[in-house]
Amino acid sequence: MNIDNAKSQMRKGMLEYCVLLLLRHQPAYASDIIQKLKEAQLLVVEGTLYPLLTRLKNDGLLSYEWQESTQGPPRKYYALTELGESFLEGLDSAWNELTNTVSHLKNKDFIINNNV
Repeated sequence: MNIDNAKSQMRKGMLEYCVLLLLRHQPAYASDIIQKLKEAQLLVVEGTLYPLLTRLKNDGLLSYEWQESTQGPPRKYYALTELGESFLEGLDSAWNELTNTVSHLKNKDFIINNNV
């Protein structure tokens, strides 16, 4: 098995959660989201992010607002909706359960009884 492929699949599974976490405290422009993810060592390209933002908006988890820019055309800033905040709370719970499970398995010496 290719470890890079496994890591890529794990990152894809976390991307939605990470984007929602970034938008938890303030609206952001797509380029800002990409930069923040990059700073956190989660490399994402526009071709991956824009379809995700559109899907999250269509699902009612995000809204957007156009804001004027001093550096060109207006920019679309994404923000969590109330539904998005509730959904993020659910993801937080799921993440905590998952990390607890993984930590438990990593930190224990399990004896597997293979009695037939």
